Amino acid sequence: MTQLGKDAAQLAAAPLWSLADDEITDCLAAAHRLEQSVAALQARLVRQAETRGLPAAQGQPTTTTWLRERLLLDHGPARELAERAAALTRHPAVEQALIDGRIDARQATTIVATLDAVATSLGELDQAVDPAEADDIAERARTTLIEMAGRLPAYKLRRVGERILEHVAPHLAERAEELALARLEARAHQARGFTLSTAAAGIVRLSGVLGSEDAAVLQAALHPLCKPVPDDERRPAQRRADALVEVCRLALRTGELPESGGEPAQLAVTVAYDPLTRALGPATTDTGLRLSAGTARRLACDARVLPAVLGSAGQVLDLGRTQRLATASLRRALSLRDRGCAFPDCDRPPRWTDAHHLTAWTDGGPTSLDNMALLCRYHHRLIHHPTAGWQIRLDADRRPEFIPPPGIDPARTPRQNLYYPRL
Repeated sequence: MTQLGKDAAQLAAAPLWSLADDEITDCLAAAHRLEQSVAALQARLVRQAETRGLPAAQGQPTTTTWLRERLLLDHGPARELAERAAALTRHPAVEQALIDGRIDARQATTIVATLDAVATSLGELDQAVDPAEADDIAERARTTLIEMAGRLPAYKLRRVGERILEHVAPHLAERAEELALARLEARAHQARGFTLSTAAAGIVRLSGVLGSEDAAVLQAALHPLCKPVPDDERRPAQRRADALVEVCRLALRTGELPESGGEPAQLAVTVAYDPLTRALGPATTDTGLRLSAGTARRLACDARVLPAVLGSAGQVLDLGRTQRLATASLRRALSLRDRGCAFPDCDRPPRWTDAHHLTAWTDGGPTSLDNMALLCRYHHRLIHHPTAGWQIRLDADRRPEFIPPPGIDPARTPRQNLYYPRL
């Protein structure tokens, strides 16, 4: 370790309890400035190593892999360092601003990317831009962005950078932006993709990339379903995940999806059944995913789920049909009666609900108006949760009412949905 490294390590280990509040703040700011100076030094060292051909001389095909090997970095940080070194080479004024502490490393990366985009946009314009004018525009853009970096973090600076020509060359901004957007949209369309990982520990990981247009469509579909419901303890990410599933469930209900294997799109669930204990066991979907019996029972409420019950020897005991569950006419009757999710004061409309059996069909409950109620996905999961403690029954007017668990209401006074007025 160099003496500089030893001094830095000694300073980092020094006790801080004796510092006053303003000294803590000042030292934090100084440490941040030092970090940015170190980032600039790293970039210069990487550039010098590339100039001398050190990565190839030491048996590494790229600078990124060399950094991973020498500094024991993950691939992402190593790639970022290599790209930052290359970017600052093209823009020495930005590098100097980083060394001077006027910008940080992320702001520098953002400014460089913006300046590269400006150069590309000016080159694509229908009317030729004089090289001297292009240089003047680039210089003004760089100066403006570095000044704005004193007030804006990198993510805000990136947004400003997308419209920087409005600040420095308004007469070219509209056409340049149009060309830039077309270029970005074409790149995004080519990069689009969506993957589902293999199930592990009950979790399937989703990842994907969408263009702005497709993302806008997705957000428009998810937004009304992401609204929190009363006593909703889900995180925003959990609400979005539930909304995505609800959109797919809505699509399954429409009956307008293309056929799969000669049958309407549907989810098939196979459930093991013990005739001695009359208990359902774990379930398996037609895609091979394993589900608990409780989850299968909840899924069986959906009109587009095809339940199949197997005995201990694997023989088919019961193969349900979608007509056996909530038919179109029955759902219309439920929609007229419940007006939406029947859970107390939920505002989810009928098209976002499942037809839930008050007495499960696996327990002999009929598929009828008097044995069903509409529940949104969130409250459907709540009702099926083994420890939730909610119960549903019909009142004297044959409308669903909900009996809360003692932890919510010790008197367990029945509640109904007051959001939807009765007809």
